[in-house]
Amino acid sequence: MSYIAIVDYGAGNLMSVHNTLDFLGYDNKIADTAEIIENAAGVILPGVGAFPDAMDALHASGLTDAVLKAAMEKPFLGICLGMQMLFEESDEVRLCKGLGLMPGRIERIKTDFKLPQIGWNALHIQRPNAMTANVQEGDYVYFVHSFMARPANQDDLACTTDYGTEVPAMVARNNLFGCQFHPEKSGEVGLSMLRNFAKLTEADR
Repeated sequence: MSYIAIVDYGAGNLMSVHNTLDFLGYDNKIADTAEIIENAAGVILPGVGAFPDAMDALHASGLTDAVLKAAMEKPFLGICLGMQMLFEESDEVRLCKGLGLMPGRIERIKTDFKLPQIGWNALHIQRPNAMTANVQEGDYVYFVHSFMARPANQDDLACTTDYGTEVPAMVARNNLFGCQFHPEKSGEVGLSMLRNFAKLTEADR
């Protein structure tokens, strides 16, 4: 039976994603070995905390190569810091290289609003994709972050939100997706997006 792997590298909010996929009825596994990632139909990379700590933890886990391979071959979703890790580098705390799966970098949000941004904000759909099916312009999702992606390729920018400045909320390229917000904490809108992602893993079999 196919399943979605949730990458466990010691720096992710695993259980909320796991519990949400269970609620939706999709088989999933906490993935702490390369084998679980390699055999999955799709992969989710969660993340909380600071970018350099998360990248150090991922490398220390020995899962980096399996994650990179999965991101090139099957439906792959980065959530919050997991989305930021898809990019080439970040200047959070110190300059740190990311996974390099999408061109661009991570920078502190330049806004007069309070940081971190915590709470619900509206999505503005720039480029519809498989995960935004049934999502409406202006639907609200839940954010917790102080840093944002700056994609080098505007074709990768799927959704934005306004937080005193335009903030990338979602990126997408082929089988690769990233949500700056937390779909697992975003009510029916987030559940719809996770269903859409899970359907991609079924179609990929």
